[in-house]
Amino acid sequence: MRIVSLLPSATEIVCALGLDDELVAVTHECDYPASVRGKPVVTSSVLGGDGSSAEIDRHIRRLLHEGSSIYALDAQRLQSLDPDLILTQELCEVCAVSYPIVERAVRRLDAETQLVSLEPESLADVYQNIKTVGDLTGRAGEAATVVDQLSARIRTVQEQVRNRPPRPMVCLEWVDPLYNCGHWTPGLVQLAGGEELLGTPNRPARPIDRRELIEARPEVVVVMACGFGLERSLREVEQADLPIEADAELWVVDGNAYFSRPGPRLVDSVEILAGILHPDAVASPAAADARRLR
Repeated sequence: MRIVSLLPSATEIVCALGLDDELVAVTHECDYPASVRGKPVVTSSVLGGDGSSAEIDRHIRRLLHEGSSIYALDAQRLQSLDPDLILTQELCEVCAVSYPIVERAVRRLDAETQLVSLEPESLADVYQNIKTVGDLTGRAGEAATVVDQLSARIRTVQEQVRNRPPRPMVCLEWVDPLYNCGHWTPGLVQLAGGEELLGTPNRPARPIDRRELIEARPEVVVVMACGFGLERSLREVEQADLPIEADAELWVVDGNAYFSRPGPRLVDSVEILAGILHPDAVASPAAADARRLR
């Protein structure tokens, strides 16, 4: 089977099922696992990579207002690769090539090419997506094993934090302007032994004003900037004036590798959060994944 993944999370799912060799193309953002580096790339971003959080936000808003996509798809190269299966999404206009663009490109392909949209809103949905990809690729058994292994890790975390009171916290998916967390993240917080005060479960992240964050009075604030690695996020936070209490813990994590990608590494995200919230019960996260600023 010849598979094209238009999502970093889908790429990780495909590889978790042992289908690295069947993956014939990925996106410009697919960087994990190492086996996908060097694969043909069929997308690109129209955004400059050096802008500040505020500049990137303004650029994205302008493009979406104009009805333009943030990403470009190389339809000619996609056609030349002759895929049997294309994995994409419709959940977020900011996260991947827009679905209508992909649909138009697929019309130029063989009629038997399958276009499958993965729409996770929770960790349970991610498990189902893994099973769906397993069914589509003849790897149902491998998919069941992957889900069982991930579920076992979650149960371990739940057992470790079971008798500890949930810690009130706020996760921020962007710092300028401020965005709360949405979709699957509030559920991850609950699994890790936290209480997300401003999150919108199973819904997109939304802008919040400074007063909302002040009045929430979280014990812990975790910045998990969408699409930013740890070092980039640290630079953004250093320049932001976050309105949080002086005694609140402030953490920055690698949102790009973990929290922003609804694939197998959402389980890593739960383990990272649990280590932040309950370090007496769960191992603290690695310095390459999370950093406490105060």
